[in-house]
Amino acid sequence: MLDGGEGAEAAAVVGGAISMALGEYVSVASARDSQTALIAKEKRELAEMPEQELAELASIYQAKGLSPATAQKVAEELTAHDALGAHLEAELHIDENEVLKPWQAAVASGLAFLAGAVLPMLAILLPPPELRIPITFVATLAALGITGALGAVLGKSPWLRPTVRVLVGGALALAVTFGIGALLGTQIA
Repeated sequence: MLDGGEGAEAAAVVGGAISMALGEYVSVASARDSQTALIAKEKRELAEMPEQELAELASIYQAKGLSPATAQKVAEELTAHDALGAHLEAELHIDENEVLKPWQAAVASGLAFLAGAVLPMLAILLPPPELRIPITFVATLAALGITGALGAVLGKSPWLRPTVRVLVGGALALAVTFGIGALLGTQIA
């Protein structure tokens, strides 16, 4: 059983994960709604004015450097194959089969928050009270450094710059949070 302070920290972690998940859901759901509306608009335009849409598609390819004749031929062939897909990709850069999924994003965000909170939470719960603040600070920066480096590696980019960026941002956030707590008279033990 957790004592009052530890229970509050655990509740804050769970609350933070839920808040992140809900925020992600709302954000991605809004983006999905926009995608869905754009797809519906494109379908309507293709049904109501196919010649203008064909001309628009040809002009897009002409603007990318194709000759007018080649652009027209490409537009005709793509329209014959999959008119909606061709227009969605060329005009809006979206794929009808890859509409955003808010629940997936929400679960991923909530789980990522929980995973990121494990090391700092252990640093709060395990050491003696007099060592909690410095150990939590170090553990949090270690978790942030790992996150920054892992994100860079997964993104196939150099790891140093993103890792430093996350560490500096995290250290600033920790310092501001600590400072606000001190200004408000929060007891830390």
